Amino acid sequence: MKLVIISGLSGSGKTIALHTLEDEDFYCVDNLPLGLLPELVQRVMNRTMRPYETIAVGIDARSESHDLRQFSEIIKPLRKLDIDIKVIYLQAELTTLIKRFSDTRRRHPLSRKGLPLTEAIEVERNLLGDIAAEADLYIDTTYRNIHQLRSLIKERVVEHKNNGLSLLFQSFGFKHGAPTDSDFVFDVRCLPNPYWETKLRPLTGHDTEVIDFLQKSDEVGQMLDYIRGFLNNWIPKFEQQNRSYLTVSIGCTGGQHRSVYIAEKLCEYFTDRIASVSIRHRELE
Repeated sequence: MKLVIISGLSGSGKTIALHTLEDEDFYCVDNLPLGLLPELVQRVMNRTMRPYETIAVGIDARSESHDLRQFSEIIKPLRKLDIDIKVIYLQAELTTLIKRFSDTRRRHPLSRKGLPLTEAIEVERNLLGDIAAEADLYIDTTYRNIHQLRSLIKERVVEHKNNGLSLLFQSFGFKHGAPTDSDFVFDVRCLPNPYWETKLRPLTGHDTEVIDFLQKSDEVGQMLDYIRGFLNNWIPKFEQQNRSYLTVSIGCTGGQHRSVYIAEKLCEYFTDRIASVSIRHRELE
């Protein structure tokens, strides 16, 4: 049996993630009080419910605060059972969350207690701190739209068949903000920049002209060798700890040339070495 726990900040996309899993034939329970999670698991394992093999549960800050702060203790015995448990935590930057609530005119669940929106978000963040610390997959939706989030959930949760580590390479531009859901971030702004070549400026790291430009640089080759060596050394350590997801982000200034090229080369290299490898170019989507 596979159990996916979806949690995170209100407005970060938890409902979208849960609906995505529901569309993929997961049995979904939204806003389950955390204290009832062990009972739900036992009922499913004892077959007193329909024998669902894939279950997704949404847990948010409306659960008892005591239970939320004891999340690690509640889930610890469940991880010892014969089930595959994955905790997915979603978040977004404060300004993005405020805009989303403004656009949808929804009220924050904790604002019903008289809290201003910004304060309610911070209280929620603190309440869910233990769940965030236990997360197997941490997703920042600040720069993702609904379709991108659905695609990511399908790719990393639904299609991940317990066959080891799922590795995601992500390119981005520092001028648009660094991602906060990465395990490793490599800054390649020190490399020769195709942007300063007039003919290359409108192109991307996918284009032959840009690829040729970067391949001629010894520094680019050295950077690739360094990152490959670093990941070759440390990925096995994560696998030994039964880590299911790893996100490696590559950043340049605009996320158009250098980071795209480096991410593509890394994806190409590790595809032959790891069962589940994917790539995302944040600024090109």
